[in-house]
Amino acid sequence: MEKDFKNLIKTRFPYLCTNKILLAISGGVDSVVLAHLCASSKLDFSMAHCNFNLRDEESDGDENFVVDLADSLNVEIFTENFDTEKFASDKGISIQMAARELRYTWFKELASNLHYDYILTAHHANDNLETFLINLIRGTGPEGLTGIKAENNNVIRPLLHFSRKEIESFARKQKYKWREDSSNASEKYLRNKIRHSMVPLMEEINPQLLESFAKTQRYLRSNLDLVDDYMSLLYPKLIQKKDFGYAIELTYLKKLPNQKEILYQLLKSFGFTEWNDIYNLINAQSGKVVFSETHRLIKDRDQLLLTHNQSGDKQKHYSVEKNENYVILPMGTLAISKVSKLGTPAKNCIFVPKSKLQFPICIRKWQKGDFFYPFGMSGKKKLSRFFKDEKFSLPEKENTWILASGEEIVWVINHRMDNRFAVSEEDSAILKLCVT
Repeated sequence: MEKDFKNLIKTRFPYLCTNKILLAISGGVDSVVLAHLCASSKLDFSMAHCNFNLRDEESDGDENFVVDLADSLNVEIFTENFDTEKFASDKGISIQMAARELRYTWFKELASNLHYDYILTAHHANDNLETFLINLIRGTGPEGLTGIKAENNNVIRPLLHFSRKEIESFARKQKYKWREDSSNASEKYLRNKIRHSMVPLMEEINPQLLESFAKTQRYLRSNLDLVDDYMSLLYPKLIQKKDFGYAIELTYLKKLPNQKEILYQLLKSFGFTEWNDIYNLINAQSGKVVFSETHRLIKDRDQLLLTHNQSGDKQKHYSVEKNENYVILPMGTLAISKVSKLGTPAKNCIFVPKSKLQFPICIRKWQKGDFFYPFGMSGKKKLSRFFKDEKFSLPEKENTWILASGEEIVWVINHRMDNRFAVSEEDSAILKLCVT
């Protein structure tokens, strides 16, 4: 196995030979073997161990063991203690999910702060099969059936090419010592039920189960690569980048077969779970919204608009004093300058008589009941009506800011100024206001 490992590093992961590595060590046979293999391969590595405090003295025994192992291998080790049960309770997640989140967060912080290039974990081929079966049982998209990635950003799993049987056999042959986790024998966890009951039965039916599984995964990944290639061709025709996020063109989408699958591929990275609700947006009325924890998808005429969930800046406002020339605002930088004559107005630039402004002027989001006198039109108009007439989408309305003088709106920024603040021939002091 040592020869195969060294050859794998040379051919598949050659960058590990020239970079700093942080190895996740539990004390179990898998990570112990990985540590010895990294040492014999002369890789530049340190180790990191999480004590989740879930098995009393046994957890402390694991920590003492890995500290001694690090000393015997002459490598640096970092340890961290977690109150995993409290973390799981506070977040409303399972113990296993809590432990996973805690360890990966800590590993990544360590790697970032201490300049480690890669994090190695000891997942092997059986772990990969078990993850596949867990996802299959719970229900998943195609990505969930491809199992554990050998390379996931800076997290590398070189033992995925080896089975648990190979690893344990090698450890016994080399007379390595390791720690047995008593919780691995308990079948209250789904993974253990699969490990102890399902997989042995499957191996009885097919003794070459892991080889067959690896072949199936290669086919799945090839098919997903094909999907990615197809989506890369569709993407520029379907998606428009907007100030608020993205717009998906439904007119084009409706001409395509497999509309639901295309939407899934476009939106799978944004945390959505209610996929039937998303698919129903294709033919829904404007204004319908589907939320994820971080994003929302809005039906707007012939588009689906993807935005971040609102952060609550509706109540924010910014005051601009008379002597300020530049102010950094959420929509850009407001520049105020004195000019001798009226220039050419633009969407992002207006000219107003200085005498008509009451300082400090205010920059704020529009509010229900706001009205103004649109330049070039007679009479006043509510902003809500102006938005409707101009066919503003919901995100466009939410991201519209106004400039106000006292109680009067001077400018719907980047859209329309107010007639009452138009420059006349009698006005000698003129201010130019631009947002860039």
